[in-house]
Amino acid sequence: MAPSSNGTPDLAVSIGELALKNPVLTASGTFGYGLEFADKLDLNSLGGVCVKGLSLKPRSGNKPPRIMETPAGMLNAIGLQNVGVEYFINEYLPQLRRYDTAVIANIFGETVEEYAAVAGALERAEGVAAVEINVSCPNVTKGGIAFGNDPVMLKSVVRAVRDATRLPVITKMTPNVTDIVLLAHAAVDGGSDALSLINTLLGMSVDIETRSPHLRNVVGGLSGPAIRPVALRMVHQVYRANLGVPLIGIGGITCAEDAIQFLICGAAAVQVGTANYIEPDAAVAICRGISDYLERMGLGSVNELVGTLNLP
Repeated sequence: MAPSSNGTPDLAVSIGELALKNPVLTASGTFGYGLEFADKLDLNSLGGVCVKGLSLKPRSGNKPPRIMETPAGMLNAIGLQNVGVEYFINEYLPQLRRYDTAVIANIFGETVEEYAAVAGALERAEGVAAVEINVSCPNVTKGGIAFGNDPVMLKSVVRAVRDATRLPVITKMTPNVTDIVLLAHAAVDGGSDALSLINTLLGMSVDIETRSPHLRNVVGGLSGPAIRPVALRMVHQVYRANLGVPLIGIGGITCAEDAIQFLICGAAAVQVGTANYIEPDAAVAICRGISDYLERMGLGSVNELVGTLNLP
C-alpha cells in the first residue's frame, strides 16, 4: 500500500467496523475518562480512548491501600471504582464528543443482565464508538467465578451484550486461564467483533515487617512491562488460531518497539496502560515511533506490518 498523500505512512486501521486514525489507544483504568489527560496531551492525536470501566450503578471500589509498585510493573486492586454509566453519559460523554478520537466504553457487571443493561444504555447515547467488555469480573450468581474463566459463561455474557447494542463489541480477555485460545473461541462464538489481549495477571506482594499483604484486597492485577512476554505470547497464539476477528494487544507497552512487537505478532492495534502513569503522553510518542519505523522499513501502511512474524 502506498503512503498517505503527504508522504508519511498510513496509520489508519479498522477493528471490524470501528475505524481508527491510528493503532494506538489508551487502556481502560489507566487514563480516567480521558478528560483528565486533556491538559497533558492532545487527545485528538490518539487512535482512541478506552474509558474507565463502567457499571450500571456507581461503585466506590476497594479500601486502600490498593496500588503497589512492583519490579517492572504495578499491582492494583482499585475495585472498579467508577461514576456509573448514566453519569458518564450525561457528564463526560458530551465533553468527549468535542475530540476527534474514538471513545470506547469499557463495561462490566456482576450478572449477565447487568452487562446487557450497561451496553443498552450506551447504545442509546451519542458519541460512543464501541464497547469493550471486561470479563475478569466475578459472576455473583455463580459463586464468584470470573466470567472470562469459563467458556460457557463468557459466551453468554458476550451474546447478551451483542444483543443489547449495534455498536462494535470488543471482549477484553483475562490471562488468568489455562487455554486462552479456547476462551477466545467462546468470545467470538458469542458475537464479539474483536478481542483485547490481555487484562492484568493476578498477583500479590507482602510486607515482611508486618507479614501482611501490601494491598488491602490481598491480591491485585499485575500490569506493566513484567507481563509483556505473556501478553505477546497470547496475542501470537490467538492470531495463529485464525478466529477471523482483529486483535488489540495490551500489556506492558512503554515505547514504540514494544507496540511494534504486538503488531508483528498479529495485533491490529495496541493499548497503552501503565506507561500513562509514568509519561502521560506515552501513547503519542509511541504512535510517532511506529510511523518512524514504518518509514524506515519502507512500509506504506501499518496494516502491512500486522502478523508478519517470521517463525523458525
